[in-house]
Amino acid sequence: MHQTAAPGRRARSRRTGRILALLLALASAGAAGAQQARIGYVDLQRLLDNAPQMSDSSERLRAEFAERDRALKADEARLAGLQDRQRREAGLVTPDAGAALAAEVEALERRVRRTREALRAELRRRGEEETEQRWREVNEAVAAFAREQGYDLIVASPVFYASPAIDVTDQVLARLRTGSGQRPP
Repeated sequence: MHQTAAPGRRARSRRTGRILALLLALASAGAAGAQQARIGYVDLQRLLDNAPQMSDSSERLRAEFAERDRALKADEARLAGLQDRQRREAGLVTPDAGAALAAEVEALERRVRRTREALRAELRRRGEEETEQRWREVNEAVAAFAREQGYDLIVASPVFYASPAIDVTDQVLARLRTGSGQRPP
């Protein structure tokens, strides 16, 4: 029984040795392949801060909401004037006139508050829509750049460390500027 156990151990030992050799070969092949992989890094915050698509989006939103913002400011100015008038005339007008002015001030205050809240909500919603669309454009630009330049992996921020040698943020920004009709700096 002792003699048959030894050949079994040797066979297991040979199999284990072969498996280890195979794993070492695969690991070295993987390491060789990893050395040939092209890896890049993109600073997403810098892209979003400097991409012309983002500033174009902000301009679009400003233009879209300009008229409503002007109307709100006009109502706020009118409200401030009415409140000032109410303070000045507090003891000088009849109770009916004072109550009418107070009702007008209160109604305008409610209207201004509702308009302001509605405008903020709509601006926030539209801002999120615009950001989502621009975000997709930035992601597509990064992916297209990576494919065209033969990158195997592009890592986005935040990362612990990225060598400036693999930072492709400026090239992607140039691509985004070209795509938006702006010339690279």
